[in-house]
Amino acid sequence: MASALTDKLSRLVKDLRGQGRITESNVTDMLREVRMALLEADVALPVVRDFIARVKEKALGQEVLGSLQPGQVLVSIVNRELAATMGEGVSDINLAAQPPAVILMAGLQGAGKTTTTAKLAKHLIEKRKKKVLTVSGDVYRPAAIEQLKTVTAQAGAEWFPSTPDQKPVDIGRAALDYAKKHFFDVLLVDTAGRLAIDEALMLEIKNLHAALNPVETLFVVDAMQGQDAVNTAKAFKEALPLTGIILTKTDGDSRGGAALSVRQVTGAPIKFAGTSEKLDGIEVFDAERHAGRILGMGDIVALVEQVTAGVDIEAAKKLAEKVKSGGGFDLNDFLAQIQQMKQMGGLSSLMDKLPAAMAAKAGQVDMDKAERDIKRKEGIIHSMTPLERRKPDLIKATRKRRIAAGAGVHVQEVNRMLKEFEQMQDMMKKMKGGGMMKMMKRLGGMKGMPKMPF
Repeated sequence: MASALTDKLSRLVKDLRGQGRITESNVTDMLREVRMALLEADVALPVVRDFIARVKEKALGQEVLGSLQPGQVLVSIVNRELAATMGEGVSDINLAAQPPAVILMAGLQGAGKTTTTAKLAKHLIEKRKKKVLTVSGDVYRPAAIEQLKTVTAQAGAEWFPSTPDQKPVDIGRAALDYAKKHFFDVLLVDTAGRLAIDEALMLEIKNLHAALNPVETLFVVDAMQGQDAVNTAKAFKEALPLTGIILTKTDGDSRGGAALSVRQVTGAPIKFAGTSEKLDGIEVFDAERHAGRILGMGDIVALVEQVTAGVDIEAAKKLAEKVKSGGGFDLNDFLAQIQQMKQMGGLSSLMDKLPAAMAAKAGQVDMDKAERDIKRKEGIIHSMTPLERRKPDLIKATRKRRIAAGAGVHVQEVNRMLKEFEQMQDMMKKMKGGGMMKMMKRLGGMKGMPKMPF
């Protein structure tokens, strides 16, 4: 998220930490750099001014000047004020209403409303154990209705049909009536977007809001929009009583101005952030953790959560028992480890949450190449017969040529993959007799996490 801003601020943080003495002069120099970094990230000018004023006031106070480690204290002030700009702590979604709780999704076309609606449905089903119904009020793009139908099914929710010849208010009322009769907990209403703000859009969504009286009105905004996001947010705030914001595409190589601007401009808390294009690529927004990411401190809590969520604990336990009993580690097990990595979101997703210093070292590895290598290994194993996977010793020259042809790779790559497999197999043999279980116990909260082949 906000990679350009993160690069500049993390370098500044490193310099600040080394300051043995803080004076008004070097605070002014530091704030000039921060101001330029924020403006280049397309943060709204009023937001930048307010942020700089708050940091300066605290930086020149006794908390810093009287500290034995003023550089460290100054970094913590910048971190705190960044978090305050985006909204203190966590503001989860409010479902305190007589079911069904209606959630209205608003925003411009292209912000990712429809996909975000499905992501939110999946989140509510899996994390909040709710029965969810979705409906599309976008009668101007027939493809939007079909898209919502498709992604809703993928999310495990139920979809209420609508057609382009209906009025959005009539669609909303019919869906609400259906949700009440069939005991749904939540009704998610995807609304029409436009390429730009216009009176017709605002009047339509005002009428829909009045008819449905939603418990949450969420403004979906593209984190890559920067200053434009602020103007859009202002317009929607004037038209609707926004209760929250969802930032999409925070995983992009964006300037990140939207994340630091929309909270202050609208007064509504950021409730969710889209972290990938996958339907599970959404997380509850934590301002303090995101401030840490922007300053290059990483987000180890999110990293642990992502890894733990992606690991199949039962499968890992079965593998441990298999190795312990002398069952051996075969290519099916190796393939399972590769697939575990994919479930965690891939290498680049994990690196994004590492502190800047660690990420810089990891950055020396070509992540795109590493991701391609993982997919290539998977393709090679899929080109083998079930017998070959169970008994890799059978794979000699003739079989290697056939496997390479099937996977579309050179024989050398099959040899390389088999060598990596043998190395991992040797490691598993050393864990035989309880060694692996001891390792799992040492991992504590990450218990059951197998070593990944990358």
